[in-house]
Amino acid sequence: MQFTTVFFAIAALATIAVASPAAVERDTEITSAIVSEAAMAHWLAHTDAELTFIGEPFNPLLKRSAQTTTVTYCTKRIGPICGGSCSVYTGGPTCLNTPGAACMSATKDIGFCDTTGCNGNCGDLSSCGSVMGGGFCYTPGTQSIVVSTL
Repeated sequence: MQFTTVFFAIAALATIAVASPAAVERDTEITSAIVSEAAMAHWLAHTDAELTFIGEPFNPLLKRSAQTTTVTYCTKRIGPICGGSCSVYTGGPTCLNTPGAACMSATKDIGFCDTTGCNGNCGDLSSCGSVMGGGFCYTPGTQSIVVSTL
């Protein structure tokens, strides 16, 4: 009788251990255009896009300030992927003029506007209506990006 109880207890624990990784895997999927610094570093390391770095150097090994944001914006949507020529900004609050930006991703929420100078009609990256692969948002017509500390 004791053997049967112990056997069922071990079987139940094994079932829980096997079932748990699938739940963890689902939780790590990128479902937004706001990504972790690790996800941004992974995309930058594995993309075929032409990259231009502006602002502070991007170094995922350095501890980041709460006011530092990394934004990647690119000129082309290639199916579900963001690519073409991409610029990577790392730094604090600023207005980035981004004529020709078609898609973007960031490590914090940012705004994107349809005119230069961070004016006109603006949206929030957190409200992305067209999430793409790799944690990017399709934002055609973007002319500037608002990077804020908020």
